[in-house]
Amino acid sequence: MPKPTGSSGEKNLVSSRLIELRRQQNLSQRDLAHKLQLAGYDMDKNVITRIETNKRYVTDIELRALSQVLGVSYAYLIDGEDK
Repeated sequence: MPKPTGSSGEKNLVSSRLIELRRQQNLSQRDLAHKLQLAGYDMDKNVITRIETNKRYVTDIELRALSQVLGVSYAYLIDGEDK
């Protein structure tokens, strides 16, 4: 069974907001990966790169990790809106 993709073939909905948030917080991909690892999540720079370039799906655990470390809601990461 093929995995779902967005209307333009993207593999996740968070890539553009992840880039935006990371840059707003003056974090490199390596810095973000380090913060995630310190919070107990096994995500390295390559994972961040693949998510940001839309070459990788994002799991629910990774979504939780990103929202926690970046200080935003799941809704913001997915839809760009805080509810």
